[in-house]
Amino acid sequence: MASARLAWTWALLAWTWTRAAAQYPVTMVTMIGGAAVSTSLDLVAIVILFTHMPVLGGLSAAQAGFLYGACQLSFTFSDVAVGSADRLGRHIRAGSLDTMLIRPVGPLVQLATEDFSPRKLGRLLPATTVLVWSILRLDLTPLDVLLTAVMVVNGAVLFGALWVLAASVQFVLVNGHEATKAVTWGGVFMAQHPMSLYGRDFMRALTFTIPLAFVNWQPSLYILGHPDPLGLPSFVRFLGPVVTAVLCLAAVLAWRAGLRRYTSTGS
Repeated sequence: MASARLAWTWALLAWTWTRAAAQYPVTMVTMIGGAAVSTSLDLVAIVILFTHMPVLGGLSAAQAGFLYGACQLSFTFSDVAVGSADRLGRHIRAGSLDTMLIRPVGPLVQLATEDFSPRKLGRLLPATTVLVWSILRLDLTPLDVLLTAVMVVNGAVLFGALWVLAASVQFVLVNGHEATKAVTWGGVFMAQHPMSLYGRDFMRALTFTIPLAFVNWQPSLYILGHPDPLGLPSFVRFLGPVVTAVLCLAAVLAWRAGLRRYTSTGS
């Protein structure tokens, strides 16, 4: 019940910002198009790579595109939902978090919808196009397509938990906004490429420390029928929801601990 109420409040606040942006339709469409174009630049780099080599990290162009599209979709959904939460440090420095705490809506929901902009949705277009193209090229079964949908949703929730954890760190490191981006924005950059490109120690870190491998890499190994470079047991490919649940619990505990620790700036 509480989760449904929070979701409804988030949707209402997001719609309010969207309706305000729609008062200037040309600007809104231009910004959405700009977001789509800017997101496509990473894709252009991948395309250029595959014009010079048929395989990247042991994956074909369609397989690499599958990883890219799924990762970008997951990250965009999470960024739309809670990406603005990383502004927490700014509110702590300005003392405006105090105002949020006395409002009838939770501070996390307020942060997540702050200055909500539909331009972020523009990033969905290139990601969806690449993912659909890859699925058609790979000739996946209906079960594989269903697992892909589950992977995208699970990845979005996992990234969302990382956003909240990164925001929670700013209760302690008020000026840690840029440092936490290494996990969020840096995370999507690492996860959108085949992890077989990285060294084994780095791959282990992305699996067992910051579990970005469960956004798309581990599930994709099963869907694409690709062997695990680390030689991990096959059941690891299905641990994504478990890892995400643990990460969500850690995010909730970290956020609540941060709120308890917060003593106001006095301004």
